[in-house]
Amino acid sequence: MSMNGDEPTVGQLVANASKELSSLVRSEIELAKTELKKTAVAAGTGAGMFAAAAFLGLLAVILLCIAAAYGLTAAGLHPAIAFLIVAGAFLLIGAILVFIGMRALKSAKGPTRTIETSKESVEVLKSIGKGDDETLALPEPGVRR
Repeated sequence: MSMNGDEPTVGQLVANASKELSSLVRSEIELAKTELKKTAVAAGTGAGMFAAAAFLGLLAVILLCIAAAYGLTAAGLHPAIAFLIVAGAFLLIGAILVFIGMRALKSAKGPTRTIETSKESVEVLKSIGKGDDETLALPEPGVRR
């Protein structure tokens, strides 16, 4: 190898490669930040639009309830009775939803197999701690004995 002044040394090559790699990493990080910022702005805008739509939907439901009550009034009922009928209908719908929700919650069960295998593992560990060499292997998760 000739050591001529025009050719960079190995140390210079390593230093240059290190600088370029660090510059590349910084550039990639800046690109990721820019992309994530745009994505966050789009997600925030979308969430705001959904919130506005939900609010307008709520207002529409309120106005439809008032219209239903006035419709009953136009049919000849006293306004107080008409509004009570509409409110009663909503209470009935709410009660039905509560009943359905309670049935769904009662049918939800915990992780029974996980609890079972955890108890078996604890028993095996206790027996190992007491010096029983009969069962040295822990049960595999999800496998029943």
